[in-house]
Amino acid sequence: KGQAVADELGDAAHFLHVDVSQEQHVEAAVAEAVATWGKLDIMFNNAGFGGALGSIETTTVDDFDITFDVLVKGVFLGIKHAIPAIRAAGGGAIINTASVAGLQAGYSPHLYSVAKSAVIHLTKSVALEVGQDNIRCNCICPGIIATPLAAGHPKTTDEQLDRLKRGLGKTQVLGRIGDPVDIANAAVFLASDESSFITGHAQVVDGGAYAGKPWARQGDWITADRPIKMYRPEDR
Repeated sequence: KGQAVADELGDAAHFLHVDVSQEQHVEAAVAEAVATWGKLDIMFNNAGFGGALGSIETTTVDDFDITFDVLVKGVFLGIKHAIPAIRAAGGGAIINTASVAGLQAGYSPHLYSVAKSAVIHLTKSVALEVGQDNIRCNCICPGIIATPLAAGHPKTTDEQLDRLKRGLGKTQVLGRIGDPVDIANAAVFLASDESSFITGHAQVVDGGAYAGKPWARQGDWITADRPIKMYRPEDR
């Protein structure tokens, strides 16, 4: 699929299959990017998956290792090998995909949440180190996005994604879940000179989900019969 997209874009794209958990793969990918385009201005560490599911008691060490290999080590390796190339180009931007699950417990499984929290902290730590090299480092924290990841299966059909949108959209502040283009727009902004004074930032793109739940949608408990009644102006 990646090659098909590259073919469609023509000379503007180059496809390379990379296992981000393997250092030699990531190092080679950065080297090939520089060889192909002459320099590296932007690194977007966006590879990921949902991680291990289940309770903490049923989570195995192998589950832990696989999840962190991709979601944390993969980002670390991307940052590590991109920095020298971006520095040589005179500066640029590093963007990492985190999640609102890294900001608030309860959005996703244990390991995914902890891994994304690590990405957020790594982003900030790296930003402090490489700012002197004119390199900015930020991350994006998506909410629920209409992708196979949110649907829980890599081969999710368009029809299944439509059902996901209709079902979960009703629970969201803006009445819809996000589309991949919403994340792409955030990435383009953080990669551009329009964000030249932004670094060490976790950009939330979640349609307001992290802000909380609208008061008007809190449910019947607001008007339920309780020992302590809600104060109303007319009761004065």
